[in-house]
Amino acid sequence: MTERKRANETTPEEHSGGGPTSANRNVVGIELTPEHPAARIGACGALAEEAGFDTAFVSCHYNNRDPFAALSEIARRTDSLRVGPGVANPYETHPVALASRVATLDELSDGRAVFGIGAGDASTLSNLGYERDRPLRRVLESFKVAQDLWAGERVNHEGTFTAIDAGLNYEVGSIPVYVGAQGPHMIRMSAKHADGVLLNAAHPDDFAWAAERVEQGLAERPESRGPFDFAAFASLSVAEDGDAAREAARPPVAFIAAGAAPPVLERHDLDGELAGEIGEHIGAGAFSEAFSLVSEEMIDAFCIAGTPGTVERRVREISAYTDGFVVGSPLGPDIEAAISLAGAAIDRAYREG
Repeated sequence: MTERKRANETTPEEHSGGGPTSANRNVVGIELTPEHPAARIGACGALAEEAGFDTAFVSCHYNNRDPFAALSEIARRTDSLRVGPGVANPYETHPVALASRVATLDELSDGRAVFGIGAGDASTLSNLGYERDRPLRRVLESFKVAQDLWAGERVNHEGTFTAIDAGLNYEVGSIPVYVGAQGPHMIRMSAKHADGVLLNAAHPDDFAWAAERVEQGLAERPESRGPFDFAAFASLSVAEDGDAAREAARPPVAFIAAGAAPPVLERHDLDGELAGEIGEHIGAGAFSEAFSLVSEEMIDAFCIAGTPGTVERRVREISAYTDGFVVGSPLGPDIEAAISLAGAAIDRAYREG
C-alpha cells in the first residue's frame, strides 16, 4: 500500500498514558453504547482514558439513551479523551442541527470533539419513517456543510437536504470528521474527502479488501486535506474466560450477520440462508432464537472475541492494514473489566507488532 501521512503521532516515550502506544496509527478509540445510564457511560469513559484510549465514540440509536447527553458526561469526567458520536446519521437530525450539536460538544469539551458520521442503520431508520436515500451523497454533503458552518460561513445548500442562509452564531474550532463505512464507494469517498474512515469490520480479510478502496480514494485526495486515518471499528468481546467472551459476542454478531451483504458472507464462506433466518428472528423480535443461531464461524468473522491473547493477535493482524483502531460493542461480559483488558491488549499488539 502507499504510505499514508499520519496525524497526532507519538512515540512510546512521548505517550503519557498507560495504554496503547505507537507511531504507526492515529485514533485508539472505544465505542460506548448508551444502553446503560449516562452516569455509567461517563464512568466508563474515565476508565477508558485511564486505560490509554484517546477517543470515546458513543453509538447513536433512538432506542438507547441520547448519545450527546452521554458524551457530555464523558467530557465532564475526562481531561484529554476526545469525544464524538460513533456514528450519527444525517436523516433523523437535520445536518445543520447535527453540526451545531457536535460544535456544542466541542465547546463543552474544550476542543476535544470528533464528528463520527455515517448513513445509519436502514432498519432502524425505517422504524422512524425515514428512507435512507442516496446515503453516500447525504453523508458527504452533511459533513461538508458542517465544515463550512464551523469555519464561520453562512450556508445555502440545495441537495439531499436544504439549508437557506444557515449559520452558527458562535465560534467553532476545527473538528475531525470520521465516516463510518462498509461499502466500497463510501470507503473511497471517505479517503478522498474526510479525515478518517471507521471501517465496521473485525477480520483481516475485510481490511485487506478495504485497503484497496482506501488507496483509490487517497489517489484522488488533494494534499491540502492533510493526513488520513484508516481506522478499524471492530466489534470486540474480551474476558479472561474466552468462552464467556464468545458467548457475549452473540447479540452483536447476530445483528451484523443479519445485515451483511452477500459478498461479505461469501468472503467468509458463511451460510447466507442461516444469516437470513437470523434476520427473520430479529425482525420478529425473537432475539433469543436469533442469538442461538449464531455460528462459531460468524463470531470469528464478525467479532474479535476471546481472551486478551486472542485480542492481541487479531489486533496485530488487522494493524498491518490500518492506521487506527476502535473497539466496539459488546466489549465483553464485564464492560468495566473489558475496557482495561482491551487497552492493555492493544498496547501489547502495537508495541510488539
